[in-house]
Amino acid sequence: MNPTGSVELWGGVECTVARIGDTFVDQVRRTGHHDRPEDLDRFAALGLRTLRYPITWERVAPQGLHRPDWQWTDERLSQLQRLGVRPIAGLLHHGSGPLGTSLLDPRFPAMFERYARMVATRYPWLDAYTPINEPLTTARFSAQYGHWYPHQRDTRAFVAALLHQIEGVVRAMAAIRRINPAAQLVQTEDWGRVSSSPLLDYQAEFENHRRWLTFDLLAGCVDAHHPLREWLIRHGAPPAGLDWLVDHRTPPDVIGLNYYLTSDRYLDERVERFPPQVLGSNGRHRYADIEAVRTPDGIAGHEAMLAETWARYRVPIAVTEVHAGRDAQDQIRWLDEAWRSAQAARHAGVDVRAVTIWALMGSYDWDSLLTVQRGSYEPGAFDVRQVPPAATSVADTIQAIISGTPLPSFVEHPGWWRDDSRILPYLASSLGVSASDEEPEPAPVAAYPRR
Repeated sequence: MNPTGSVELWGGVECTVARIGDTFVDQVRRTGHHDRPEDLDRFAALGLRTLRYPITWERVAPQGLHRPDWQWTDERLSQLQRLGVRPIAGLLHHGSGPLGTSLLDPRFPAMFERYARMVATRYPWLDAYTPINEPLTTARFSAQYGHWYPHQRDTRAFVAALLHQIEGVVRAMAAIRRINPAAQLVQTEDWGRVSSSPLLDYQAEFENHRRWLTFDLLAGCVDAHHPLREWLIRHGAPPAGLDWLVDHRTPPDVIGLNYYLTSDRYLDERVERFPPQVLGSNGRHRYADIEAVRTPDGIAGHEAMLAETWARYRVPIAVTEVHAGRDAQDQIRWLDEAWRSAQAARHAGVDVRAVTIWALMGSYDWDSLLTVQRGSYEPGAFDVRQVPPAATSVADTIQAIISGTPLPSFVEHPGWWRDDSRILPYLASSLGVSASDEEPEPAPVAAYPRR
């Protein structure tokens, strides 16, 4: 994966198969990519040579592991081989497995291991995997905030869901490497720094420890000295299970960081100043959980994200999702910022491998975390609302970055996230800066909306 050269540009197909109640929300079908093999030719024509791509459990074996259907995957992977595009295989993407299992099922890790073995056996040439995308984020959304199946709102359920996924990744990679010892683990997770008012420093400190759990658990770091080990045990983690992960450490070959304009959060106990949709509680204090981009301090940014992660793990890093809503100029400015930050971080000694254009065919209903199916569409490099899908200015930007030609002149002007007008009015008034007159967009309680 380009260990010595410059930063690469990767692509990704939004492949979430979230379960809401008894309904599976499949982004590959919603964007129409399922029925358009020619999309892969479009991606290759842009110059992309690495692609995060779905071989998701729910799609291949919706009726169980005894009845897999490989036809679609066979066709698409063969086409990628012909095009010279290297897939990073995603086996579970914000899902909980097909009917018959869930993130809280103790059998989940073994079942997932079996599925991974089936994939590797059928496609032994695959050499890069993201077995489970964002285990920590998936556990939060599914088991702590209740948005996705199994719709729990309980810390013990969150811990169980997280540990089942991490064990699943470890077992899956062991099974895959028995077939292809060279297979690499590209482990993704959402990266977001949490800040707060002074009263809530303790909560921000806890969340800033918690955000590393996916990588810490895989690296075998959650031993007796880890700051969250006792918290995990207090909320149901079996000590023997944590010890098993220490003994079976499976550090990523590449750490994949997914970073959005709303990933960084700010906590504030002055609840009377915020709409009820952003209020939550930790049992000790009630507080607002808002996007840090709306505060004077703003977001940490990609370069800080890369430097902090490198300092902690010293493992190669890729920015594995770059996307910024619906506005084309915002998308291009955000991509340019990510690309420039990756180049700067690599120049500073961080082993940055790639920046990934996420949702090449766009995505649906992420503004409600998929919980409301109203057809709210965000285009990517292509706009699927046209037939055939139309290349957008993001596609032009991809080609410009790959070819080294100049980007549009408007990227010289910072995005709205770098302008003082982004700041909430009451936070701006004491600083003598102008602020937006708009109310903050409502967000699910403590849900960490990312787009």
